[in-house]
Amino acid sequence: MTNKPSPVPFIDLKAQYQALKPEIDANIQKVLDHGQFVMGPEVDELEKKLAQYLGCKQALACSSGTDAAIIAMMALGIGPGDEVIMPGFSFIATAETVVLVGAKPVLVDIDPHTYNIDIHQIEAGLSEKTRAIVPVGLYGQAADMDEINALAKKYNLHVIEDAAQSFGAPYKSGKSGALSLVGCTSFFPAKPLGCYGDGGAIFTNDDSLAEAMKEIRVHGQKSRYYHTRIGVNGRFDTLQAAIMLPKLERFGWEVEQREKWARRYSEKLAPLSSEGLVLPFVKEDRASVWAQYSLRVPGRETFQKTLAEHSVPTSVHYPSTMADQPAYRERVRALPLPESERAAREVVSLPIYPDMTEEIQDRVVAAIFKHFGA
Repeated sequence: MTNKPSPVPFIDLKAQYQALKPEIDANIQKVLDHGQFVMGPEVDELEKKLAQYLGCKQALACSSGTDAAIIAMMALGIGPGDEVIMPGFSFIATAETVVLVGAKPVLVDIDPHTYNIDIHQIEAGLSEKTRAIVPVGLYGQAADMDEINALAKKYNLHVIEDAAQSFGAPYKSGKSGALSLVGCTSFFPAKPLGCYGDGGAIFTNDDSLAEAMKEIRVHGQKSRYYHTRIGVNGRFDTLQAAIMLPKLERFGWEVEQREKWARRYSEKLAPLSSEGLVLPFVKEDRASVWAQYSLRVPGRETFQKTLAEHSVPTSVHYPSTMADQPAYRERVRALPLPESERAAREVVSLPIYPDMTEEIQDRVVAAIFKHFGA
């Protein structure tokens, strides 16, 4: 009996750590020595470098991407009686944050090519209660932000960009996260730019909004023990900032590597388009940071089983629309979501990470060809 090959990593954070080990270890020791474990000097340094990277005025590091969105909505006064437009196909935190501030998510369908919100569906979801639009940069490329910002201006709405998967993705002359009034991202470890725990950040060019969000991040505190707002505990751990500083320095190279591996996947898998395999699509006026390399494939369960038999992991982002989640069926207003439902049935993500090798990727590709008998 032949031995089963060693599993292909879905992502490889260990390889990334080994590449940055001296810098990360030194930064961690520095924090341990100075003892400012929450909102220490490394947090301030990271915020300045994040803002510089995106080309925006203000960056606020916080405890998670979820808290980033909650803080932004609280600062904008979104709450009970309000509605927020968003795509029906996303990670549940996109809707969860709206529900947690007391507002109602309004789900509209996605563009079947990019999986981002379909700009032609947004106006159908508007009502007199609509206060904001939350476009999501799913799988790594920004949504149609120019058109969304124009709609928001027409109807006097806020735009809160969810850049949890698309942080830094080039879009025309800007970068995802800094393409609207306020942008939010996640630094969950699996994200293209992640920490070693939970973390997130908020970005804006509006100084007064930034000041409000800074207060909300620390229990609504304007000065020590003087609370002018209702707030949350959204502070960022200094150790996470210390870890992220060298990772941010490497991030540009990592994005280039993700693009390289994504392009190579697309070149090698192109012949399978005739078998019903749908490859990722990126619009010409933008780029992706490839948080995921996601295919659409008929018979997804069988496809995943075949790859698993060849020690190739896959993941589904996401297996249902947010409207179909039990806790949300009565808490959202959903327009027809045929493309979101189709994506939920068919999408599947392949391994991709900066430190991938051709040997590893070729194993993934070979397993896919075997599935199709090609």
